[in-house]
Amino acid sequence: MLTMDILRHGALEGGIKYRGQIDDPLTADGRTSMNRVWLQLRDKIDVVVTSPLARCAGPATAWAGEAGIDCIIEPRVAEIHYGEWEGKTIPEIQRRYPGILEKWRENPEGMRPPGGESIEEMLVRLDQWWHEIRESHEGRHLLLVTHSGFMRLLIARTLGGPIATSRQISMPYTCWSRISHESGRTELLFHNRQVT
Repeated sequence: MLTMDILRHGALEGGIKYRGQIDDPLTADGRTSMNRVWLQLRDKIDVVVTSPLARCAGPATAWAGEAGIDCIIEPRVAEIHYGEWEGKTIPEIQRRYPGILEKWRENPEGMRPPGGESIEEMLVRLDQWWHEIRESHEGRHLLLVTHSGFMRLLIARTLGGPIATSRQISMPYTCWSRISHESGRTELLFHNRQVT
């Protein structure tokens, strides 16, 4: 069996924006909240896999170094590229692209942020990576440090739902979930566990 804990990065400097590939730093509270999850996991994890963006890779590489385990920096688990939405707040996007963001947030299927990546393109890289990691890490316990878009889509796939399902999954900062894969079956074991 493969067990994988999935952790979304913590809160970022500059407030709520569509960042995608923009690499704003974690707030102090954001990093602290991620560390609290790691303290629950550090004796269980065999390998850490992380997005290359610093808000994920910074904590992930530090934790792996502390634990003496491998850390795989994996571009395929990075956030979706939001194109012209990158770095903009929700009101800024709504003003510049009336009605588009609302449709995206309801169901991004068949859509693409202007100049960005489609959800279907993200799904291709997700499926390719997930197939490979299941084959190569059978019997291990992984920690994946990633982003809300990737995490939503991975959980939607785990639940067997369409792309629109990804928009019905709560995904706060430092969201912590766990999935397992055994004998061709992937299950969501828990979602958005809180650590205080």
